[in-house]
Amino acid sequence: MTETTEKRPVGRPSLYDPKYCEEVIALGRIGKSIEQIAANLNVSLRVLYDWRDKHPEFLHALEDCKTYEQAWWEEQAAAYMVENKESDRLNATLWSRSMAARFPKKYRESTKTEITGADGAPLLSGIQVSFVKPNDNQDA
Repeated sequence: MTETTEKRPVGRPSLYDPKYCEEVIALGRIGKSIEQIAANLNVSLRVLYDWRDKHPEFLHALEDCKTYEQAWWEEQAAAYMVENKESDRLNATLWSRSMAARFPKKYRESTKTEITGADGAPLLSGIQVSFVKPNDNQDA
C-alpha cells in the first residue's frame, strides 16, 4: 500500500488584494510609514515585503507612497515645526532630525574623511622587508 503525501505551504496564506495599492497610496498621502501601513492592512512587515516582491503593481504603489509620505512630512515641517506658538520661524533642529530619521537617503548628514599624504599621495606606497643572517662570530 503506497501513500502519497501532498506538501502544504507552511503558515497561513496571505490574501493579497490589488485594491491594497490604492489604500497604500492613500496612507502615504497622510504621511504614514511602512510600519503603519502594515498595521492598517492588518499584516506583518514580512507579508508586506512579500507582496512587494511578488506583485509589481504593489511595488509601484509603495514607491509612490514613499514619495507622498515625504511630501506630507515636508508640508508638516513648513506648517508646524516652528520655534514656538507665536513664531513663524522653523525649528531647524527638530525638522532636520525628524527628516533624517524618516528619510535617511535624502536628509542624513554625512561626512567623508580621507587621509592622504603630501599633495594627495598615499600615506604608504609599499613596505620593504629585509632579512639579515645573524653573525655567529659576534662577541656577546
